[in-house]
Amino acid sequence: MKRTKEVYPVKDLPNIKEQILHWVNQFSVCSFLDNHQYHSAHHSVECIAAAGEIGIIQGANTALQIDAFYTTHQDWLFGHFSYEYNAKHPNKTQKKNPINFSDAFFFRPDHILTLNQEWLIIESHSLLPDNIFEEILATKSVIKQIDPISITADMSKERYIATIQQLQAHIQQGDCYEINFCQEFHSQNASIDPIALYAQLTALSPTPFACFYKEYNAHLICASPERWLKKQGNQIISQPIKGTVKRELTDEVKDTLLKNELFQSSKDRSENVMVVDLVRNDFSRVCKAGTVKVDELFGIYSFPQVHQMISTISGQLLDGIGMSELLNTGFPMGSMTGAPKKKVMELIQQYEPIERGLFSGAVGYINPNKDFDFNVVIRSLLYNAQNHYLSYLVGSGITIYSNPEQEYEECLLKAKAMETVLGN
Repeated sequence: MKRTKEVYPVKDLPNIKEQILHWVNQFSVCSFLDNHQYHSAHHSVECIAAAGEIGIIQGANTALQIDAFYTTHQDWLFGHFSYEYNAKHPNKTQKKNPINFSDAFFFRPDHILTLNQEWLIIESHSLLPDNIFEEILATKSVIKQIDPISITADMSKERYIATIQQLQAHIQQGDCYEINFCQEFHSQNASIDPIALYAQLTALSPTPFACFYKEYNAHLICASPERWLKKQGNQIISQPIKGTVKRELTDEVKDTLLKNELFQSSKDRSENVMVVDLVRNDFSRVCKAGTVKVDELFGIYSFPQVHQMISTISGQLLDGIGMSELLNTGFPMGSMTGAPKKKVMELIQQYEPIERGLFSGAVGYINPNKDFDFNVVIRSLLYNAQNHYLSYLVGSGITIYSNPEQEYEECLLKAKAMETVLGN
């Protein structure tokens, strides 16, 4: 697909980001992916946005349709896979997630905007880039005040603790080793400005895989620190997170102690290495023999709210591996399921009271060379502008050594930024 392309100098990066965000939000479908100036060995792009749909791929066979698309096209796709895309069970008991994101949805964008510290590249099929740039510069990025929103826990603390004890009984019986269990907090009559919510959440908690993403009435307001999967050439990498501890920003000595405690934590190390082994096993089914390796084990990374334990796994793809094989072998991601994956997905379906929907799914893009980058949808608010349902889910990895009370507190820690922007 032919798009007109122009390059423009950038003087004020934070301001132009806000203006781009407001500009793409006028479209019914858009994606705004922001790295927040984190620099890492596997950095992809500072900020990339897409808006307007020329074509759509969705449904149960989305991954196969993506593979078919790239046999005849060299173009961009932006979109998502929800958790349920590969997690359907015939004896489903949960209530449907009211946010109503599709199980999978990708759009071929009309407009693509790529931003770094110095340049903005605008590509457009239907508009002149000069006109888009003028509209962006004329955009007034006024951030509205958010009134406090009352949030209801879907599960009481007592019920949560009882459920964790039931899951530990499954672990004791040998059904699984570790399971990621999530709970929901929601408001059924929220009237919000999603852009304002995104701006405040990412100001409080800027993260390298943040995104504002919209599929018609369904909005994702995401401050994720986690990458699910990146492909560059024939190399793939995954960077699962397992291990979280709070920050003490007013006490540097205590903050450093907490960071060291996380690194030394036997519980967090055992959870992390289980997920690393799960990813290695997933990669071994799609990568060349002998190429799967752990580039970093138990890396400790600091974010505004928390320290996280992150490991990096890489491998060289076998010839002919497409999106469908990668989805079949590695999605949903191990950090949001557990081990062994098939059994814990059945237990998640049995014990979690609501479909996860886009939470613990993945949002990202595929470029014309078939390279891609996808996050893990965590630390996120989800909102449906039609039915005014606002939701966020948080979870933690449960092992035989888990203390249910402490797991509940970890969930609240992960929810802290969302709670703060909602005025609670």
